[in-house]
Amino acid sequence: MKCSSKMKKLSMTIKYLLTALLVSQLLTGCGQAQFAMPYAAGSAVSSFRIVNLEEDTQTAVPFADNLCVAGGDIGSENVDMSGASAAGLFDLNRKQTLYAKNIHEKLYPASLTKIMTALIALEEGSTDMMLTASANVRNLESGAQVCGIKEGDQMTLDQALHLLLINSANDAGVMIAEGIAGSSEAFADLMNEKARLLGATNTHFVNPHGLTDEEHYTTVYDMYLIMNAAIDYALFNEIIQMDSYTTVYTDGGGTSKEITVNNTNYYIRGEAQAPSGITVLGGKTGSTSAAGSCLILLSRDSSGNPYISVILHADSRDVLYPQMTDLLEEINN
Repeated sequence: MKCSSKMKKLSMTIKYLLTALLVSQLLTGCGQAQFAMPYAAGSAVSSFRIVNLEEDTQTAVPFADNLCVAGGDIGSENVDMSGASAAGLFDLNRKQTLYAKNIHEKLYPASLTKIMTALIALEEGSTDMMLTASANVRNLESGAQVCGIKEGDQMTLDQALHLLLINSANDAGVMIAEGIAGSSEAFADLMNEKARLLGATNTHFVNPHGLTDEEHYTTVYDMYLIMNAAIDYALFNEIIQMDSYTTVYTDGGGTSKEITVNNTNYYIRGEAQAPSGITVLGGKTGSTSAAGSCLILLSRDSSGNPYISVILHADSRDVLYPQMTDLLEEINN
C-alpha cells in the first residue's frame, strides 16, 4: 500500500512539472502559438468569442451559443435588396441567419439607436421615476423629430419611453438620458458598455437618439443583438406594438398638458402589409439624410415562431417597405 501511494504521488508530481514547463514555454515565447482568429474588439464577426469556462466540466461555452451567427452574406434570389446597403433576417427559435447582406458593415443607425436607449432605461431606471426636461431637449439639429417637450416639463420614465419608441421623439431621448445618467454623454457611456457586453463590438454610440455623428454607428448584426436583448422586457414589447399613445404630463408652470402621438412604423399603422402568414409585432424606424431609411422589426410566423429583421440605409421610405416585405417573405420559403 505504501509503495502504491508513493508511486501515485510521484505520478502527480511529474504531471504538475510537465504542466508548469508547458505554461513557462508559452509565457516566455518558446514555441509561440499562432491563433488563426485572435480576439479583437473590432472583429468583423463580433459573436465568435468565448466568455465563460465552467470549472466543473472544463468545457468552454461559446458566446454565441444561443445566438444567430453569420460570417458573410447569405443570399436569396427571392430578396430584392438592391436599394439598401445592409440587411439581415434572424430566426430566433432555430438560431439561424436566414438572410444576410453586409451585416457587419458599420453604418449610421438613425433612430434605431433608441432601442438601446430604451434598453438602458429599463435596466437602470424605474418606470415610475420622474424626469424633468432641461434646455437640452431643444438643442437638436434642425428638422429633428420631436414631440414638443420643453425645459421644465415633467413626466415619468414610462411616459417618456412611449414617446421615444412610438413617436421616435428625439427630445424624449435627451430627457431619458439626462434623467438616468445626468447627461447624454454619460448615458452614451452606458450604451457602449452594454453594446460590448452584448457582443456588439462594431457599434459605438455618442447620443441617445441617433442624430448623425461620425462616431455614432452600428451594424445590422449588432442591431439584431440589441433588439434581441430589448425584447426580453415586457414593456418594450408592449410599446412597440401600439399604433398610437395619449398621455398627460406637467409643464414647468404646473399645468397639465395632453399629448397624442402616432407610431412611425407603417406596418403597425396599416400602411404596409406583411406577407401572408407573417405578423409584424412591432419595431423601430429611423431616417436621416446620412443614414437613409432604416427599419428593424420583430415578427412571428403562423406557428408563433419569432424573427428579427433589419434593413439599414435604404434609398428611401418607398424602397424600404417593399424590400422589408420581400425579406419577411423568406420566412415562408
